[in-house]
Amino acid sequence: MPEPIEIIILGCGSGIPLKDRQHPGILLRYSGNYFLFDCGEGTQTRLLENGISPLKINKIFITHWHADHFGGLLPLIETLHMEGRKAPLEIYAPEAERFVSGLLELSYWGIGFEIKPIDIDYEKNKDLIFQNDRFEIYSIRALHSVPAVGYFFKEKDTWHIIPKLAKKYGIEKEELKEIKNKGYILKNNKKILLNKVAKLRYGRKIIYSGDTKVSKNIFSNAKNADLLIHDATFIDGKISEERYHSTVQKVCLNAKKSNVKKLILTHFSRRYKDTKEILKVAKKYFKNVEVAHDNMKIVLR
Repeated sequence: MPEPIEIIILGCGSGIPLKDRQHPGILLRYSGNYFLFDCGEGTQTRLLENGISPLKINKIFITHWHADHFGGLLPLIETLHMEGRKAPLEIYAPEAERFVSGLLELSYWGIGFEIKPIDIDYEKNKDLIFQNDRFEIYSIRALHSVPAVGYFFKEKDTWHIIPKLAKKYGIEKEELKEIKNKGYILKNNKKILLNKVAKLRYGRKIIYSGDTKVSKNIFSNAKNADLLIHDATFIDGKISEERYHSTVQKVCLNAKKSNVKKLILTHFSRRYKDTKEILKVAKKYFKNVEVAHDNMKIVLR
């Protein structure tokens, strides 16, 4: 069984929060990593409600520099400083150097650990910004009123040896690493390919749109995604277009077209005090859809 990927919606509100709907923030937990996507006001409180220490956060990914998406960043950094953090913290964003430097100038005493702002090329349709041996993270261009990106988390594909087949071809336990690394092994002057003794498991895909109009680029990257978390600020299309956000109907139709497995709508305007209306509209166009709520947990297995 693959290791679970856990996602927690820390905040699903938009520009003006409600009592039970804080500014945007998403925590992704996987393989010992804690990644924070956006950091709106209220992020620390939601982390505490979920029993997660801010000290565990490895990296922060900001989609754009509207206050509802980064307003919790300076207080979070101050908390990390007061809690004695020593490990460096990477902050990825469009124009990261400019905005992170500006934020840090607001701190009277300075920060006792290294902060590395990493600029993202927000004009690229897709750009690899981090990878290790288990997964990759890409920025993907969004369509908003300021430089903005979404993020694409992609688990790497992995081969899983089938013991019965390995035994059939006479492959010993100490030879399994070789065939995985090379894609084949020579046995008795015969070349045995990896796909003869193993099954390929495709890595899981998670997309977070950030704030955006419906974008061909985002939905082309979301093709066959296991999970898409997408802006659905308004039901009304005219207002959405004017404010560079997405409508529920368009998101659902495009998710269906892109064969998205599960869709979570988020970033709701405060005009919708109850999200039942949003869900009712969404279900007309896409069956496996949910509306986000603060502290919502999604686990991909």
